[in-house]
Parts: sequence; structure tokens; C-alpha cells
Amino acid sequence: MPDPRAAYIHVPFCAHRCGYCNFTLVAGRDDLVEPYLQALEIELLRLDRPRPVETLFLGGGTPTYLRGERLTRLLRLVKVWHPLTGTEPRSGEFSVEANPLDLDDETVAILAAEGVTRVSVGGQSFQSEKLRILERDHSGEAIAAAIERLRGKKIAVALDLIFGAPGEKLDGWESDLATAVRLAPDHLSTYGLTFERGTTFWNRQARGELSPAGEELERDMYELAIDRLASEGFEHYEVSNFARPGARCRHNEVYWMGEEYFAAGPGAARYVGGVRELNHRSTTTWLRRLMAGESPVVERETLSPRERARELLVFALRRLEGVKRSWFVLRSGFAVEE
Repeated sequence: MPDPRAAYIHVPFCAHRCGYCNFTLVAGRDDLVEPYLQALEIELLRLDRPRPVETLFLGGGTPTYLRGERLTRLLRLVKVWHPLTGTEPRSGEFSVEANPLDLDDETVAILAAEGVTRVSVGGQSFQSEKLRILERDHSGEAIAAAIERLRGKKIAVALDLIFGAPGEKLDGWESDLATAVRLAPDHLSTYGLTFERGTTFWNRQARGELSPAGEELERDMYELAIDRLASEGFEHYEVSNFARPGARCRHNEVYWMGEEYFAAGPGAARYVGGVRELNHRSTTTWLRRLMAGESPVVERETLSPRERARELLVFALRRLEGVKRSWFVLRSGFAVEE
């Protein structure tokens, strides 16, 4: 069986945990950065040899929380074990998630020098009050400045936006979309705000301090995004994702097409050889296990053929193309009707 063609690396560091976030991260723990880099190298050594990939994605957390020499070390370490395939420069897709405030001249120069082809900017909104409610630490102006710097280095820009924040109106969301379109990113992701159990937003909702926007308003916001972005030439190729022609996120398409992928880092999930594995979500436990020569895996599952077929069907149906019956039979061994 051939190796997976994609790899994900989880970088758990953030300056602050936003109230809606339930991802694996640690905030304000600069003391863990060096141990993290050491443990990541130990985990990648378990690959035995470099495993070339076509797409490489660093997510978090906030990978660009690492600055200067530490960011360079991270990018180079990952490229040693997951070199991008292709004979032409930048023929592979190398994505890094970033906070707008991190994207100063030095950081953008490092990303460009190390071959990053695509940066996913966690902008979320351009409105100061909405950013405050979402507990973001940047301004709308910082998003625009970050995009300009990335453009100057010919790095493709993906921009994330959130709709349905507490108190948000339809015209506010329309303003966010209009500003995003003016900045001309290559890719846009639009996510309805969710109140996840275990987050501070969940607890504040339970105390009556925050209220969701409501399903009808969220539906209107979603439809507005579809109509506006389609009229601007974006292709709505997946439930939450819009792209200029040729600018789809190839890495995420690996997930939606039910293909396999490598992964490393705390909380990272991989799918290799028909087996799903999940690393421990606690960064400190993940570190401790690797430093002790133990496996960081906390869950392991081998899917049955029928389970794999069900999963493939659900993920593939998220895509604009939907599911062709003949393709599904070839990939899964089952008919859609089954």
C-alpha cells in the first residue's frame, strides 16, 4: 500500500485561548516551546525514514506563535521528514495557520524562505466590537496589513471568517464579506460560531451572559456568503469553503476524499494503513510520553470496510461535486444505496 500523500503537524501554542475555541492548545507557555520541538523530532523519528507528501499543513494553536529561529527550526524539521514532492519549486502545497499580529516582516520572510506556499489567516472579522466579543487580539487593519505582506512574498492567502457572533446583525456580516472581497484573498472559509462544551463561551451561555445568533439569522448569513462570494468569482467547493479557480485547499480535500494522511503533535489524528490513531490532547502528557520513549497515541481504531464506506460517503458529500456512484463503488466496494 502506498504511503499517504499528506501530513498534518499540530503546533499547540497561542497567546490566548479565545472563548469559543476547543482545540488542543496551551496559552502563555513559552517554557514548553523548546521541549515541544524536541518531542516533535522524537515523534517524527518514528517514521523511520522521510515520507514525501504533496500537501503539508501546520495548524494549531498558532504555528506562527513561534518566532525567529524557533519558527525556522520547526519548518525545517518538518520538511526533513515530510519533504514536498514535485520537480518544480512550490509544486507541493505547504500551508501554515497564522494570527494576523504574528505576520510581521520577519515572520513572513521566514515563511517565504522556507517554501511555505499558503498561509491561512485567522482573521474572523474586521469589526472591532465583534473582534472584542470573540476575544481576538488583532484589528481589521492588522488583517489587511498581514495580507499585503504575504502578497509581497507571493504566498497564497486563505482567510477565515466567523459569522453568528453574539449580537451580530446581518448588515455587519455583509460588511465583513465586502471587506474580505476587497482584500482579494485566494481562499475564504466561513464558519458559523458554535458554543462547544468545555469552552468559556459554553459556560457563559449557560449563565445567560451570551446568546447564539439563532438558526434563522445564521441561515441568512450563510446564504448571504454563498450569494456574495459566488458573484465575486469564488467557487463554493465545500460546505464552509470558497476558492478562486485553482486555489482550493488541496490538503483538506484529502480528508474529504477519505484518503490517508500522516500527523504528529499533541492531539493530532492520523489515518495510515487503514488505522486511525489519536495522540493525547494534553500537550504536557504528549511531551512526557515521548520524552520517556513511550507512544503518544491514546486512541487507535481499525475501521471495518462498511465503516470506511460510510465515512467516505459523509465526507465526500460535503463537496460541491458530491458523490458519483461509480467512483464510490471503486473506492469503497459498496454501492451508495447500501
